[in-house]
Amino acid sequence: DAVSMGPHVVVNPDGLLPPIGFSHAVIATPGRIVHLGGQTGHHADGSLPDGLVAQFDPACHNLAVALRAAGAVPQHLTALQIYVTDMAGYRVALRDLGAAYRRHLGRHYPAIALLGVAGLFDPDALVELVATAVVPGEE
Repeated sequence: DAVSMGPHVVVNPDGLLPPIGFSHAVIATPGRIVHLGGQTGHHADGSLPDGLVAQFDPACHNLAVALRAAGAVPQHLTALQIYVTDMAGYRVALRDLGAAYRRHLGRHYPAIALLGVAGLFDPDALVELVATAVVPGEE
């Protein structure tokens, strides 16, 4: 089942688990590809809040800032990988994490993967977001 979601087409086929907070596939419209480096919950001054939700919120903010600096908006996201060091904590905090995501990225859900990892570059970081966006019509 393909649905236009902003400039791109989201595909969530029958026969797969119904997606909640992600899309199974995204067909990107032709355009300029933007690869976004890993965004953690660090503030511009280098400080890092305590707790998964407290870090996820600024990580989403940082991703949105990087997107806009590259001439893109959240609706241009085609893929997002979420790396977390505490998968059980992520599951427990889904409601608050979803609210933080929507606050910065809206209700556009690209193809998303959630990956549990042993650690991130900053040992105090609990989450890192890596994304790809396609800005339409700018090949």
